[in-house]
Amino acid sequence: MASESRLYTFSPETQEKLRKFRLGTSRAKDPQAVVYQIDKHSLEIAQADDETYNNVQELADDLPDHSPRFILLSYPLTLPSGRLSVPYVMLYYLPVTCNAELRMLYAGAKELMRNTAEVGKVIEITEAEDLETIEEKLGGAG
Repeated sequence: MASESRLYTFSPETQEKLRKFRLGTSRAKDPQAVVYQIDKHSLEIAQADDETYNNVQELADDLPDHSPRFILLSYPLTLPSGRLSVPYVMLYYLPVTCNAELRMLYAGAKELMRNTAEVGKVIEITEAEDLETIEEKLGGAG
């Protein structure tokens, strides 16, 4: 067991939410995203709120300016070949303005979050505006 799995925790409820989100979004017609954060005191990783975003712009508007987040995103898109794909990825939101303590906190949990959420890919973004080009980053025909 890696050391970060002893440092950071997921409640059984959070693990179940992660599983349901992953399984429930594979056939989605619209983008779906949930935001996770780390409690600085307990080091528990949990959903930031109960909202599931269906609009990438609303998600961008709600992201904090100075605090990192893990965002699980299921994003249906059409590939250049014309085939429909629904990539399930984790966006590692790390604003350039966040402090070193938060950077270290989230950096230490990134791989654990990736493995626990069972995402296919991690995409690092530094500002909410990066969400505007997410389809490009996922390889869509745009």
